[in-house]
Amino acid sequence: MSNSSGAANGNDSKKFKGDIRSPGIPSRVIHVRKLPNDINEAEVISLGLPFGKVTNLLMLKGKNQAFIEMNTEEAAQTMVTYYSSVTPVIRNHPIFMQYSNHKELKTDNSPNQVRAQAALQAVNAVQTGSMTMASVDTSGMGAHSPVLRIIVENLFYPVTLDVLHQIFSKFGTVLKIITFTKNNQFQALLQYSDGLTAQHAKLALDGQNIYNACCTLRINFSKLTSLNVKYNNDKSRDYTRPDLPTGDSQPTIDHQAMAAAFGAPGIISATPYTGAHGFPPAFAIQQAAGLTMPGVPGALASLAIPGAAAAAAAAGRLSFSGLTSGQCVLLVSNLNPERVTPQCLFILFGVYGDVMRVKILFNKKENALVQMADATQAQLAMSHLNGQKLHGKALRVTLSKHTNVQLPREGQEDQGLTKDFSNSPLHRFKKPGSKNYQNIFPPSATLHLSNIPPSVVEDDLKQLFASSGALVKAFKFFQKDRKMALIQMGSVEEAIQSLIEFHNHDLGENHHLRVSFSKSTI
Repeated sequence: MSNSSGAANGNDSKKFKGDIRSPGIPSRVIHVRKLPNDINEAEVISLGLPFGKVTNLLMLKGKNQAFIEMNTEEAAQTMVTYYSSVTPVIRNHPIFMQYSNHKELKTDNSPNQVRAQAALQAVNAVQTGSMTMASVDTSGMGAHSPVLRIIVENLFYPVTLDVLHQIFSKFGTVLKIITFTKNNQFQALLQYSDGLTAQHAKLALDGQNIYNACCTLRINFSKLTSLNVKYNNDKSRDYTRPDLPTGDSQPTIDHQAMAAAFGAPGIISATPYTGAHGFPPAFAIQQAAGLTMPGVPGALASLAIPGAAAAAAAAGRLSFSGLTSGQCVLLVSNLNPERVTPQCLFILFGVYGDVMRVKILFNKKENALVQMADATQAQLAMSHLNGQKLHGKALRVTLSKHTNVQLPREGQEDQGLTKDFSNSPLHRFKKPGSKNYQNIFPPSATLHLSNIPPSVVEDDLKQLFASSGALVKAFKFFQKDRKMALIQMGSVEEAIQSLIEFHNHDLGENHHLRVSFSKSTI
């Protein structure tokens, strides 16, 4: 292969010996190495999509290598810079890349290159909407259902039908969406007009975080080929049938405005990424394995964040603790005045954020004010705990007009109804980017136990949780780590009461039990 022309030619691929270029000399052409054997063209293209338009592709499958040509040198620079910090992973294979010696790619009409060009055309057609899918030769790319099954893990902020529509519309026209909760997880079925669009969306978004460090998308193809939507409301929508009734669901809320109001950081933008103005998301990073960009709390889902904010995030200067705008005081009503205490509310609301202060109202003891560390945590606690039963009564949780909880003045009678927990060692989210952010789930009958000492056995824990009069239905230690276990109570209400009673319980040997709600069942 001659380097004098500055072009990499597809018909020279068999005698290609390597392509090394100093990382400091940018080129529009990027050399990608150590690709898995069974990789397809669309997966390689997806590596470049967040950074700009991919204008050409040369696959060297026999050498597990490829060349990606970007539309501008700036886009290529952003891509190489980003992947030098975050090693991309496809099918559990770490991928390596550097600038190529070549300034452009020239491809021939060999079967491999024809297939690569078809894939490139298909992806660009889907992304820009400038071509119909019927006009694209997609032979050899495989047939997939146009319906995607989406699971949202680590649900720290509300994810709604409208949020999903905003994200998935980037890749093509969304026809229908149905959302539901199954196994304590928010899930959705989403239908595109064709399987290729669905494949492109899955490649781009599977494993992505909608918001920084949380709300991770897990995407698979559904066995269904079409969705039957009966109602247009906040749970389901048929965008081809605006005449459908709303059914019995509540009126749709402006969830975009709601998310903005309590500071959800960096929702994935619905508009295609066009340059290097902000950090792109970490495509194909195996977040399930906990691999994240150094210094950043979770994968960067900051396509909507301006460059300065994205740079600050990359430097690790943005964290959840900085999101303090908005209302952070909750009004909790319909409490049982005979049984409720500030400590009890501190433990329960502390599952969803760091509780600073609690005040049970002196003359109305069925009401309390709970001050969270920030508005994000207040919203999260409200969304998870409103309507849950505590001491036999369904809680009502709303945002309070108060901006903080006042401590009683010196000498003022209070009967211990106001407590300051701002320096409590039991705060779960004190540390920015804490793993606890990834383990926030709605109240459930199954509790996750951790920090169990070796001397404590199953019967000890079952007797402990039954000692309050609750029913223990099942118990299971984790196979690989007996410091952790799951315990299933008779009901969600019993699990809530057990969490309040036994979180931080002293098990001896300097071990205090940690209790949280689990998404699993036994």
